[in-house]
Amino acid sequence: MRQSPSPLALLFCSAPCQAWPGTMRLWICIALLCTVLCASAERPAFVRGMIRRGQFIRDAVGGAKDMYRAYRDMREANYKGADKYFHARGNYDAARRGPGGAWAARVISDAREHWQSSVSGRGAEDTRADQEANAWGRRGGDPNRYRPKGLPRKY
Repeated sequence: MRQSPSPLALLFCSAPCQAWPGTMRLWICIALLCTVLCASAERPAFVRGMIRRGQFIRDAVGGAKDMYRAYRDMREANYKGADKYFHARGNYDAARRGPGGAWAARVISDAREHWQSSVSGRGAEDTRADQEANAWGRRGGDPNRYRPKGLPRKY
C-alpha cells in the first residue's frame, strides 16, 4: 500500500517545481530571508540609505509639482502684483514636504530667477524681491505676507 506524501514533502517537492529541482527550496529561502530583513528592528545601513534616498526623490517630485501648481495658479489669476505671493506659496508648499521638496524649490526658484533676470530685463530689484519671497516661503513663513489685496480667495 502506497503512503501519501507528508505536507512538508509536498511543500519542498511540488509538481510545478519538479522540472527544476531545488527551485521551491530557493524561493522558500528567499521568502524567509525577506521576512527576517523586514522584521528586524534595525535595518542594514544600506537599506536605510536607500529608503532615505527614495523619500528624498519622492519629496523632490512632489515639491516640483507644488511649484508648478503655484506657477499655473499665478498664470490663471493674472493679477498684478501677486507674483511674490505665488513665489512664496510654491516654495512654502514644496518645503513642507521635506528636504527633497525644499531642494527642488530652491533649484527651480534659482533657475527661474536666473533666467528671468537675464531675459525679462525687469531689473535686479525685482529679482531680489522674488528671491526674498522664495526664501520666506522655504523657511516656512506665511505666504499671505505677500498676498495683494483683492486677489480672489480661490488662490
